Amino acid sequence: MLLVSLRYILSGGLMLGGVIAARIPLPSGAELRRTAFNGLLVLGIGNGALVYAETWIPSGLAALVLSLSPFWLLGLNATLPPREHVRPATWLGLLAGLAGAALLVGPGAFEGGLHGSMLKGFLILQLGMLGWNLGSLFQRRMSARAHPIVAGAVQQLAAGVACAPLALLAGGRIHWSARGVGALAYLVIFGSIVGYSAYVLAMDRLPVALVSLYNYINPVVAVFLGWLLFREAFGLRETIAMLIIFLGVAIVRRLERH
Repeated sequence: MLLVSLRYILSGGLMLGGVIAARIPLPSGAELRRTAFNGLLVLGIGNGALVYAETWIPSGLAALVLSLSPFWLLGLNATLPPREHVRPATWLGLLAGLAGAALLVGPGAFEGGLHGSMLKGFLILQLGMLGWNLGSLFQRRMSARAHPIVAGAVQQLAAGVACAPLALLAGGRIHWSARGVGALAYLVIFGSIVGYSAYVLAMDRLPVALVSLYNYINPVVAVFLGWLLFREAFGLRETIAMLIIFLGVAIVRRLERH
């Protein structure tokens, strides 16, 4: 929780400092309260659950479980009013993406074997996906005057502040290191300021089904960077998995354009 809190207090604070310096309008009143609440759902519960679950399960398995997130997003979008119908072929595209993600990260996800903690991690991740996708849809459907990136900055600061009491109550010893601080800085800049800003902007401007596909692209980027930077294995299985993922993405993208 300290990681979650520090990450979003820093990223949200830096972004809002820039917004204020540039004299860009901030949300206020009911819009501010709702935006902050959505940030608590998306980042406090959504990302917090992921961080917590990874104390029990490896990151590869967490990435595999998170490939179910598009089904949460589209299912909630089709259930909550105003309901948006999902075409059967869109579900087919998502299933193709899920199959590709499973082929890509699945073999390495269970290297440590199955154990009881995996069930706890799986359930925590389901709670996280519910919070992330509910908050995303609430923000998308909200009537707002603030720019989506400004709203994303408010969400980050709100989530960081909300997680601070949990970080303090958890106690324990914190071991600071140059590598750990570097990882935190990377998350603040690329994961939050760049990555989350891109997500909230896409969620505001693009069809929901298309945005949901980022869960399938993330493993592709991770495997590619692993091969490029660390010369990790990249063979026939990885190539086939990526082609299947791209097929699923192409199906959904083609449908959402018409």
